[in-house]
Amino acid sequence: MFTNPSLAEDGDRMRDDPVVTDLMTRARNSDKQAWDALVERYAPLIWSICRRHWLGGADADDVGQSVWLQLVDQLDRIRDPAALPGWLATTTRRECGRILRARRRHCAGYALHLETMPDDLAQMPVQDLLVAERHAALREAFLHLPACCQQLIALLLEDPPLSYAEISARLGIPAGSIGPNRGRCLDKLRRYPAITALINADAETVP
Repeated sequence: MFTNPSLAEDGDRMRDDPVVTDLMTRARNSDKQAWDALVERYAPLIWSICRRHWLGGADADDVGQSVWLQLVDQLDRIRDPAALPGWLATTTRRECGRILRARRRHCAGYALHLETMPDDLAQMPVQDLLVAERHAALREAFLHLPACCQQLIALLLEDPPLSYAEISARLGIPAGSIGPNRGRCLDKLRRYPAITALINADAETVP
């Protein structure tokens, strides 16, 4: 994964900073400057955890907003300023998990289930059935990809197409890594049993 070790270690470095005590005290008294300082100080920690979960762009913004809103409610309960980085890290990981679970449920909604297949599908021409079979296999294979691959492929298929720079910004990964990662994700897709069977079937029909 593409993480910055220095960012991942920010929480440890911030624990012993005496300034945090003053910022938390002032933030409890609704001091806007103190809140802004806390956000600026710990935003890199939250962002680095989002990147480790392959979340970027709007998803990372959603996680960050949720974490800070929860801190507003919980700040009075955090007695030890040294515990703040750990609380932020734990809450961020929980929110990342929420986003990823919601995405899986959303993707699963597109899965084709035989028991819900409409009756008129039986009347489809053979060619249309073959296309539907391929689409079903692709959806199934896509849902079994790692979340990072699902994200990357979904962005690569955006219409209108996104530039590598836009994809890089959304995923928080170097633009130069998009091509190699795309190749690895497609290899995983091809190795899924349902896709492998279709590829082999197509090869057998070639004269």
